[in-house]
Amino acid sequence: MKEYTKLFIDYLRYERNYSDHTVNSYCNDLSQFSAFLKEKEAENGDIFDIERIDADIVRQWMMSLMEQSLSSSSVNRKLSSLQSFFKFLFRKGIIQKHPLKLVSGPKKSKPLPYFIKEKDITEVLDADMSGSDFESVRDRLMIEMFYETGIRCSELVGIKDTDVDMDAMILKVTGKRNKQRLVPFADRLKEMILYYINVRVQGVEACSPSFFVRKDGRPLTSAIVYYVVKKNLSGIPTLAKRSPHVLRHTFATGMLNDGAEMSAVRNLLGHSSLASTSVYTHVTFEELKKVYNAHPRAKK
Repeated sequence: MKEYTKLFIDYLRYERNYSDHTVNSYCNDLSQFSAFLKEKEAENGDIFDIERIDADIVRQWMMSLMEQSLSSSSVNRKLSSLQSFFKFLFRKGIIQKHPLKLVSGPKKSKPLPYFIKEKDITEVLDADMSGSDFESVRDRLMIEMFYETGIRCSELVGIKDTDVDMDAMILKVTGKRNKQRLVPFADRLKEMILYYINVRVQGVEACSPSFFVRKDGRPLTSAIVYYVVKKNLSGIPTLAKRSPHVLRHTFATGMLNDGAEMSAVRNLLGHSSLASTSVYTHVTFEELKKVYNAHPRAKK
């Protein structure tokens, strides 16, 4: 395999004009695969010439990489190097079959959504509300509404005055693909909405139909909302991400932790399928695992 590797590397360097860094990456990946083949040869007393390398041996190599705790991304990158190598040999007529045609890499694990722990979000929501000016009242209501309803940033920006039913205590929300849904809210949020409306009437003269507005009456933008949320969540040092979506994740996680049915949470979030909502069950399970790790036997 050594001579074919040199042929391939020369092709990358002189015909494709790849950078030294890229060429070195290919060299390292192919060297690792070659070393794996030598280990297999030593174990089995067999010789893997280039024509005898098949999908099974490549899958075994991938498994060995994953056993070394390499991430799915790293394994897929190395597999891509091997794919390019055998594709080159096939085009050159050195091999008659492409052994990796039916080989697919490991699926990338999706990162679990960030959420705020109950203690931390309570501290944010129960913080001093001394600011009584229009922007302070508005910003405070936005944070509370995100957490209590789980709506998206675009949905909050799109709320109109006519979408807020104070008697029924329901928000009419327009989500993705213009799908509308009804989201209930509780007494605490109702009081804050009424207070905001009162302050808005006194402090903002020409108001647009939008429920959340700027001091000059123009509708809010998503950028302003992101800034407000990031500023309000900046007091949580352990939080890696600070955005409206984190509050949405926190709403969903809190609902499931407190025993809400997944189908109900799905409807509140406006998800088209349960698969989107089920990611929050993984979050809650991760929290349970952390709790279990405090058990004396789990530490041993």
